[in-house]
Amino acid sequence: MSPAVEAGRIEGIAVSGTQRIESATIISYLSVRVGDQFDPASLDDSLKRLFATGLFADVSFDRRGNTLVIDVTENPIINRIVFEGNKRLKNDELSAEVQLRPRIVFTRAKVQADVQRMLDLYRRSGRFAAVIEPKVVQLPQNRVDLIFEISEGPKSKIRRINFLGNKNFSDSDLRGELATTEARWWRIFGSNDTYDPDRQAFDREQLRRFYFNNGYADFRVVSAVAELTPDREDFIVTFVVEEGEVYRFGKVDVESEIRDIEPELFKAFVGMREGQTYNLDKITDTVERLTNAAGILGYAFVTVRPLPVKNRETRTLDITFRVLDAPRVYVERIAVHGNVRTRDEVIRREFRLVEGDAFNLSKMERSRQRIQRLGFFRESEIEQLPGSREDRLVLDVSLEEDATGELSLGAAFSSLENFIFEFSIRERNFLGRAQELRLNFSLSSLRKQIDVGFTEPHFLGRNISAGVDLFQISLEQSRFSSFKTTSTGMSLRLGLPIAERSVLALRYSIRRDLVDIGNIDSTRISRFIRDQLGDNITSLVGYSLIYDSLNHPLRPTRGQRAVFSQDLAGVGGDIFYLRSRLDYDKFIPLVWGFYGRLGAEAGYTRGLGQDIRINDRFFLGGPRVRGFDTAGLGPAAVLLDETGEPIVGLRPDFIGGEVFYLGTAEVFLPLGEAAREMGVQASVYVDAASLFGLSGRTDFEGEAVFGDTAEPRISVGVGVAWESPFGPFRIDFSKILKSQPFDDTKSFQFNVGTSF
Repeated sequence: MSPAVEAGRIEGIAVSGTQRIESATIISYLSVRVGDQFDPASLDDSLKRLFATGLFADVSFDRRGNTLVIDVTENPIINRIVFEGNKRLKNDELSAEVQLRPRIVFTRAKVQADVQRMLDLYRRSGRFAAVIEPKVVQLPQNRVDLIFEISEGPKSKIRRINFLGNKNFSDSDLRGELATTEARWWRIFGSNDTYDPDRQAFDREQLRRFYFNNGYADFRVVSAVAELTPDREDFIVTFVVEEGEVYRFGKVDVESEIRDIEPELFKAFVGMREGQTYNLDKITDTVERLTNAAGILGYAFVTVRPLPVKNRETRTLDITFRVLDAPRVYVERIAVHGNVRTRDEVIRREFRLVEGDAFNLSKMERSRQRIQRLGFFRESEIEQLPGSREDRLVLDVSLEEDATGELSLGAAFSSLENFIFEFSIRERNFLGRAQELRLNFSLSSLRKQIDVGFTEPHFLGRNISAGVDLFQISLEQSRFSSFKTTSTGMSLRLGLPIAERSVLALRYSIRRDLVDIGNIDSTRISRFIRDQLGDNITSLVGYSLIYDSLNHPLRPTRGQRAVFSQDLAGVGGDIFYLRSRLDYDKFIPLVWGFYGRLGAEAGYTRGLGQDIRINDRFFLGGPRVRGFDTAGLGPAAVLLDETGEPIVGLRPDFIGGEVFYLGTAEVFLPLGEAAREMGVQASVYVDAASLFGLSGRTDFEGEAVFGDTAEPRISVGVGVAWESPFGPFRIDFSKILKSQPFDDTKSFQFNVGTSF
């Protein structure tokens, strides 16, 4: 309607063209009413309001006499939304980005907005060549089908990364610091060679940190430009940098505003000295050290502020760490939530702090580690929240429970035990009290085992663990020797903490051991073994001293664990000996995500008035010593022919030893966060071990014992382990560097479904 509408009042409003929308609804959107003037400004505002609803494709006003006539064309209703051509992104992923839905009014503006959201999703996944064409299919009753025809295109790779302005570091040096990598054919499993704007921002920070850690305090990234090639398939990224000059640390000082703590106490935690090359990580590390030191002294909410002063003439950087004032803080309350099944007392007894104690950061962190080591929680976090007063805080313990019951029924194949069948039921948090109850049955070509066990971690309400085990183990030694053993018995266990990370474990065990040769021809068996046949009762007491500071019970990356054990057999029964054993493991973080393991084991069994029987000796081999078969190294009894030579085709019998040692050096490779979450590990290793020492007669006629020597067997190799959904899985490829005659070597080993 022309703006020059003649004056007059609106005596009626008529609506035409509606299909679904009531006339009264349309009139309610207007800013004019019956009785109002035909005012051009008011009518123009009403027109805008109707368009703003998004309900109409077209609206027009007309005047017939003193009646305002409104003619509308309604937008159609969406019947369904269809995605066609998408393979890399699923329908659910695209639907989450689309705002339109069935039974919602269709508008072209909303369609274009949804197209842009989906294109952004494709670009975040590296597909900048993606094209999305919306199609509309008209249906009866003013309905439409909305079809998004998608051409995903290839991933837009990083063809090249260039640097301009770098003089002191080569392009390859700087590329090595970036998360983004250039596309190469062998990088088929990674995604860092696709363009990602967020990753580029991270790369800028990585460059800045790299230069700052090498002394370039004036460094800056002038620009970072990613240019799409004309075919829209690749990007060329160019970083323009200004390196500046190398700086060194000048005067380094600490100021403490906390009245009870002298600055000299904090200076021991400063990680840099005057004259050293400027390094940003050292500053960050020092701030963290000072904060933790204050936390250990009871000041939970301390702020440490580094104050640098740059001297451009001398190219030095003075830095003062100011520890701002804060009150000593006490634990007002410990709040635990998220534990649906586990009882509160199970969690609280792991705390090294109680309500009313002065706050101590190291004790709080130790409490978190102890809770995590229970193995009942997927996540455990302790947050420090302000209390009711300035010098009070609340320790808020947030937990996410994990499944603690395990029921497994499975079969697997191992190069060590061939076929394995296993059934087990285990509850590690019985009735939410942290008690452990287990029943296990396993059967393989070497082993038949059934055992039942129960452990109470807080016996008689004290910090003492107690347990009982009943077992029967039948071990078929025929793969490496001509005998089998069956052990039936029970054991009682008691664990007494003697320090924060140390435990004294006591035990008593009684068992009946039967040594048999089954259906094997006795003439083809060493006399050494035939003299061991029969059964005996072993009654022993023992103890273990355990120190454990590992950061994770199953997949540690730092810390150490040492166990010294002794068992005395002869508290009743027929067998008398003293067995001593030492196990040690140390995990060490290395550079660039690598970490190492140093392991050592040793054992010695001494007979008390009698020789050590074959079933009480040590046996050594795979998988503990990789590259050797089960019990595949150590003393071996060999039958000789008339000429004194070993009988051809007759396998030697490994007869164990009374002394052994084993050393391992292993480096674990960084495989990335995804591999870590899947439980995949890869490592390179070197193992060195020996088993020797025999008591009793060994010089039988027609026989000889080989391999009874302390000289080490040495192997090197690479291994891959995976905590798969169907059990632990490990593959080892080994090369034997040193062995002895008749050792049973095995360069390739794999194991599925059993732990080792």
